[in-house]
This record gives sequence, structure tokens and C-alpha cells, in this order.
Amino acid sequence: MAFQGKKLINDPNDVVTEFIEGLVETYPGLQYLDGFPEVKVVLRADISGSTHDKVAVISGGGSGHEPAHAGFVGEGMLTAAICGDVFASPPVDSILAGIRAVTGPMGCLLIVKNYTGDRLNFGLAAEQAKSEGYKVEMVIVGDDCALPPPRGIAGRRGLAGTIFVHKVAGAAAACGLSLSAVAAEAKRASELIGTMGVALSVCTLPGQVTSDRLGHGKMELGLGIHGEPGAAVADLQPVDVIVSHVLKQILSLETNYVPITRGSRVVLMINGLGGTPVMELMIATGKAVPRLQLEHGLAVERVYTGSFMTSLDMAGFSITVMKANEEILNRLDAPTKAPCWPVGADGNRPPAKIPVPLPPSLSTKSDETLSRPEQLSSQGYLLEVAIEAGATAVINLSDSLNEWDSKVGDGDCGSTMFRGATAIMEDMKKYYPLNDPAETVNEIGSSIRRVMGGTSGILYDIFCKAAYAQLKAKGKSVITPMHWAGALEAAIAAVSKYGGANAGYRTMLDALIPASSVLKERLAAGDNPVDAFVLSAEAATAGAVSTKDMQAQAGRSTYVSADNLASVPDPGAMAAASWYAAAAAAAKSKSQAS
Repeated sequence: MAFQGKKLINDPNDVVTEFIEGLVETYPGLQYLDGFPEVKVVLRADISGSTHDKVAVISGGGSGHEPAHAGFVGEGMLTAAICGDVFASPPVDSILAGIRAVTGPMGCLLIVKNYTGDRLNFGLAAEQAKSEGYKVEMVIVGDDCALPPPRGIAGRRGLAGTIFVHKVAGAAAACGLSLSAVAAEAKRASELIGTMGVALSVCTLPGQVTSDRLGHGKMELGLGIHGEPGAAVADLQPVDVIVSHVLKQILSLETNYVPITRGSRVVLMINGLGGTPVMELMIATGKAVPRLQLEHGLAVERVYTGSFMTSLDMAGFSITVMKANEEILNRLDAPTKAPCWPVGADGNRPPAKIPVPLPPSLSTKSDETLSRPEQLSSQGYLLEVAIEAGATAVINLSDSLNEWDSKVGDGDCGSTMFRGATAIMEDMKKYYPLNDPAETVNEIGSSIRRVMGGTSGILYDIFCKAAYAQLKAKGKSVITPMHWAGALEAAIAAVSKYGGANAGYRTMLDALIPASSVLKERLAAGDNPVDAFVLSAEAATAGAVSTKDMQAQAGRSTYVSADNLASVPDPGAMAAASWYAAAAAAAKSKSQAS
């Protein structure tokens, strides 16, 4: 069943004129001839034919290929673009109007894609302009590599490679070269280019029904840019297979469409056809470059990825490969004010990838710091016991955490905490500098960051980093219980600041905030530090259990009804209470044994 195509338009007959009106509002360097609807010409706003002292470079054709051609009007590229109706060659009068508007004594070059309508209309306009005294040359671009070598007069179609010809000719004209020299460079460039397209869908013309020519799971190879059928229909393949096939077709020695052989320098364009996400275009680019280098033995000097010559809303892309030399590269790199030419493609290509930087904790510390001390101090031994107890408690509680989380969240709290606790246990045996409490806390954060995903992982990493910063400020001196209390308070403040939660929000802070308050209070009152730790652990457990009576104000639990929340405590709070209480119990057991 055919459906009317959805378009954000007004009258289908006005799409080109309204596009031009929006274009010149967007780019003040462009203007248009006030001859709508018959004359649709976009031109540079900074020149006029009577005063222009360089060769004018003019192109155009049917609309629907945006940003081509009007988006490439600007100093250093096109001087004017003649816009036909959608997929229709512009009339002779429009082309003549464009020639008259921008052509000075140096003359103008017409760059025309190889379609019969364009050739005839631009050709007639050129002859008429010559009879009026203008100097005019015309270069026809046919870069299509999808079809067998032509036997008739039609020849190869003009595709996205035409954009390279625009750039070369525009740069040559900007240098003040003569018309014959600019035309010669454009013609040479056109003979060095090969393009082939692949489509996953058929484009929909404004006001028309959507074609169902391409069935489910099919792709079309070697299509043109006007929705015409391609050379073949095939089953959809992974993009690396598609890229390999297209490159072999372009570089085929049998057709010999482009004079590119092993060792040649080339530039590459991956061109979206209008309905292809940038992500998919970049994937194609990532597959094309190494294939050109390794399989075809080519030096890829420049890469251009984006939408340059589209086919309305067609899903798919075309690949263009152009043989390059120093002169071509200089023309491509020359500055231009054309709004849609990619900025910054200057050929400086650093390595595509570099090593992942190591965190300071692993890259700047001594080997001794990065390994478990051979002899633990009393403080180091106590820290080891507390860490091991806390991690073990979380591991043992993981199934219950998952069960609770399945009712109030996404069901993976226990699994996430299990990964973090397991990593801590393993890393502690290898390189935690247990005699240095601050650095040990920092390494705990690193272990968590490496394996724990989601919100819990980042919050615990923030927790550890804030505690580390507080402890580190104390230098190399022995860390006192009050220092630990200050570090806990700083860690809670950081989690609250970046996570947005506070007491009563039904989060892990509902266990840690009461623990912090009691710990500071009991230490200030002169209690034995271990007793104060145990009492604060009791407060943590009570705080965690009390979350059953709280309405969630943070995390996924905010989407759960109050009735469901009332049946279980917050898993994050219970996890925090479990490791805190286990660490306190281990500290008490250690002190009693001593």
C-alpha cells in the first residue's frame, strides 16, 4: 500500500523558493535573484557582474540534493547556483539570469552534472550568453562508476564527486587564473573522480506517495541521485561488506573509470543521501579508509564525511574516491566561505588513536606505592580487615539487593555492588598501599570505577575521591579517628552535591548521614573510637531500614508507587549500611583481639 510521504512543507510547488528564502536568512553572505518562481538563483552577496574581476564559477541543477548546490556558494567555491524544481533541470532563462548577475570581464565557468536535461539547458544558456558577449566555458562531470562503460551518448551520471570539482574550480578562480586555466583544472579534476551509491530506501518527492520499490531487507546498489533505480538490488549486508564492494567497483581495472593504481594518493568522501545518521556515515568512513590503505595500497590524504549531495530523504550513502596530487590538495585546502564545505579539513592527520592515559595513581606513583606493603603497620592491618569485611558483606547481600531492587528499581543493584566488592577484594591483594590510608581510599575508588556501571558506580567513585582529598590534606601523618570522620562527612557532601540527594530522599545517604552524625558526636564526646564506630554503624542500619517509610525523591524508585516502596527498604541504603556495619564489627573484633 502506498502512503503520502510526510513532509514539513507548505505547498509542494513552493518548496524550492521557500528553501532559498530560509537559506539566505541563515547565511548573510548569500542572496537570491528576485525572480521567483521562474528564476531561482542563489549567488554571493559580495559581488556583482559589473565589478567582478575573477572568473565566475556557476553550477546547479535540480533541487532536492541539498546542500548541493546552493550551500556551496561562497568565496573560494561557487559564485552562483541555479536551482531547478525538485529533480528537474533549471530552465534556460534562470541559467542566463545567473550568468548575467555574476559574470564580469574574466568570464564564467559552468560546471554541469552529466544529465541530458542539464547538458541541454546549460548548453543553450551558454550559447545565448556568448552571443551577448560573455566569455563562457562548460565542464561536464560524470563520476558514476556503478554502470558498465556506456555504449550510447548518455555516459556516466554526475554524482557527489561534482562537489570536488566545485572546490577545485572555485579555488583556482579565487587565485585570479584565466577562464581557460580554471576550466582546464576543473576538467582535469573531473577525470580523476569515481563515485558509487548505495540506498536502503527510495526518496519521497514533496506531495508524492512513498515508493515501495525496495522491499524489506533489501538495498539498491549503484543508484542515481534522482530516485531512479540502481544497477542491482541485493540483500542488505553489513556496512564493511558494502564498503568493500563499492570500493572494488570504483577502482576496478576492467572499467578503468578512474586512473588510480596502487601507490596513488587519493581523497575520500563518504556522502549521506539525506536520511542517513552521521553515526552510520562515520562507521562507513572507518571501514573505507583502512581498506583503501591495506587492500588497494592507496595513500588516503583527505577524508570528508557528511551530507554533500543528497537525494531528499533517501537512506544510504555514496563513496567518492579522487586521485590527488599536490595541486589538487592545495585547491581542496584553500580557504572558502561556502557555508556547507567542511571546515578544518587541511590534511594534517595525526595518528587515529593514541594510548589511553593512565590515571595519576597508576602512572606517577612508585612501584612500592602500587604494591601491597610487605609489612603492614597496625593501621594498615586494621584497614585491610575493615575493607575485607565490608566487601564480603556486600557480596553476601547481593542476592537480597537484587530482589529488593527488582521491586523498586531495575533489579541489578546487587549485581553491580557484587562487581565492585569483588574488584576491591582482588585489587587489595595486589597493590592497595594499605599503610597509606588516603591512597588506599583512592585506589578503592579506582577499582569501583573500573567495574561498576550506572549511578551507583559513579556515586561511590565520587564518595572515595572526596574522602581521599580530605585525608590527603592531612599529609603523611597518622590518620586519626576524627580525620576519618571528616573524610566521611566530606564524601557524603560530595555525593549530595553531584547526585542531588539528601536525607530523606530514599538513597544510600539515608544510611550514611546518620552514621556520620553519630560518629562525630560520639568522638567529640570522648568515646572510644571503636565504640563510636559501632554506634554509628547501628545508626546506619536503622537509617537504611527506615527508607521503607520514605517516598523516593531520587533515582528510578521515583517512578514506583508508594505502596510498592513501603514493602522493601532502599537497596542502595541497605548496601551502604552493610559494608559500614561489617567494617565496624571487624574493627571491634580486631581491637578486642589486641
